[in-house]
Amino acid sequence: MNLNLPENSDSAAQQEVLDALPVLVFLERAGAIVYANAEARLMLGVADGDWAEQPVEDVLWGLLPGVFEQQTPPAGTQRGRHFHACLRTQDGGMLSVEGTYSNPAPDRHEAVIVAHSGGREPISKSRLMEDALACIPEAVVIVHSEHVLYSNAAFTRMFGYTAEEVSGGSLRDLIVPETRLHERALLNKAVDQNGSASIETVRKNKDGELVDVALLSGPLVVNGVKAGYVLCYRDIGERKLVEAKLQHDAMHDPLTGLPNRALFLDRTSLALARKSRRRDQGCAVLFLDLDRFKDINDSLGHAAGDDLLMEFSVRLSSALRPQDTAARLGGDEFAVLIENIISMADIEVVAGRILRHMDRPFDVDGHTIYVPVSIGAAMAGPDHATPEMLIRDADFAMYRAKQNGGRRLELFDPQLVAPVTDPQEGEREVRRVLDNREFETWYQPIFRLQSGVLEGFESLLRRRHADGSVESFRDLLAVAEDTGLSISLGRETAETVCTQLRCWTAAMPQSNLTLTMNVSRRQFFHPGIIAQVKQTLAATGVDPARLLFEVAETTLSEDPDVAAVILQQLVDCNVRVAVDNFGSGQASLGHLMRLPIDVLKLDPRFTAAAPLTGRRVAVLKSLIQLGADLGVQVVAQGIETQDQLEALCSLGCELGQGYLLSHPLDAVQATELATQGPWATASRP
Repeated sequence: MNLNLPENSDSAAQQEVLDALPVLVFLERAGAIVYANAEARLMLGVADGDWAEQPVEDVLWGLLPGVFEQQTPPAGTQRGRHFHACLRTQDGGMLSVEGTYSNPAPDRHEAVIVAHSGGREPISKSRLMEDALACIPEAVVIVHSEHVLYSNAAFTRMFGYTAEEVSGGSLRDLIVPETRLHERALLNKAVDQNGSASIETVRKNKDGELVDVALLSGPLVVNGVKAGYVLCYRDIGERKLVEAKLQHDAMHDPLTGLPNRALFLDRTSLALARKSRRRDQGCAVLFLDLDRFKDINDSLGHAAGDDLLMEFSVRLSSALRPQDTAARLGGDEFAVLIENIISMADIEVVAGRILRHMDRPFDVDGHTIYVPVSIGAAMAGPDHATPEMLIRDADFAMYRAKQNGGRRLELFDPQLVAPVTDPQEGEREVRRVLDNREFETWYQPIFRLQSGVLEGFESLLRRRHADGSVESFRDLLAVAEDTGLSISLGRETAETVCTQLRCWTAAMPQSNLTLTMNVSRRQFFHPGIIAQVKQTLAATGVDPARLLFEVAETTLSEDPDVAAVILQQLVDCNVRVAVDNFGSGQASLGHLMRLPIDVLKLDPRFTAAAPLTGRRVAVLKSLIQLGADLGVQVVAQGIETQDQLEALCSLGCELGQGYLLSHPLDAVQATELATQGPWATASRP
């Protein structure tokens, strides 16, 4: 055959022969169709004599290698090779064709394509849709009259059933029996009313395992009539695991894994409700405190203290009955909810078992430690309308146990509340300290961990005795907060801090040192806090952008909506906001991300865990990355060892403070450190 088809009698004869063939014949030259016989022109809707050269891909979709199907033969083959393709007609339709591709004259880059159609039925988009459904990750099923007409490959991957196994059958085996009738009625009604329906539910796979899925259902309409349903399943198992973990973390203490205060209050509330319905089934709360725990933290470090708390929680849980709930309320304070009891004798049995478990020494970091435990107990009565009231009375009884030497149980007695004078004595002592000006402000440096550059200071209160000795103000701060004296104390502290910042600014005009001031819960929610801030800023003339107000995460979580308003008002004063003990698990992460926060000060427990491996290190890394993504500075607190510092640097933590870097300094010492220049002498890896 002469592929050039010259204009002569032989060529005309050849064309007559080709036009008489009941198959499609094309001549391809250099990637273009230069000739099509009568059958091909008919299929394409081209009149005789009107053929114009066209690119191959405009006529046969999928013929050339790499365009549609991998089995298409490459140019240069001497024998014809089988191929599948689609014929693109002038009206936009698609016809499925197959045939042979021959290249008898490779030097002229010519080939002969001979094909035939599987029929003149236009395949339009049906084959494309089937290929698309086979590729999407969601499981798709088409159901007609309760019988499966089609299932894609993702359905097999998700549930284990092949298309042959479910074709013509029912999906009943996938549905959990308990939800079958309810879900079916719900979905059908929603589809009929809204045109589609979506729910999150569970299905069983071929092995009987439950699969969490998001199900979307829509009608199958054929010629305007609903003939069945199209179901689309998306596997949401991984998302459900993440949600369950977040829910667990939100309601459990990150260190011990015990329920936290929020979950304990919820369970205690339920126990009180059950007691109100069944008078014969009482409940009680035990309040536990580890005596001398602070001494262990101070002498062995926070990491050892954390190890002790974890071991303590394990022993506490082992001493309880299955129906009892142990929780960590914060610090070294634990609580136990005891249910299904009748008398105080039942409380004494449980408390006695706890005390015996705690009498054994603890092995912490190679040290043998004895930790006395004081327990206060309150049995629910008519006066306990809320969980907080029951916990309050158990806490009071625990305080009396400490007064009586510790390592004992004390039952709450309402008759003993009035004679207690210790809170009054504490208030008198705080007033005496304030009146005699026995307190002063010290400053703990905050450094950039990678370089050692001094970033600023955190202001701390210290008590100075007449003999010149200085001690922490922590215990007096708690009394001041309870009695409301923290308001006036905070006002004086703010004035001192701003005055000191103004002095540093005048002495070091090129410096950008920041100064952080702690704000207690009572101070933060006081109606006059914004007016006080504005007055102090105006009186001292400091740059508000260099002043940070540090608020505890627990304070923000107490009333998030009110806290958001107060924080925004502070930001409107151009001061910056820091969140203290971030990551303690009390506040919602989503809520905190919506607040105008500039600095996150991590809970010291994350610092202690930095050189280790495990869950807390993973959380620490995530929090540091979160700060970077949000453009928020992250400060690691309580850096006490070189290993902690090196680990924090490797994780990319920006700022830090702790005894390894510097102890708190008085005003003179802090000024000396600030004037050393930008490169501080902090230990660095």
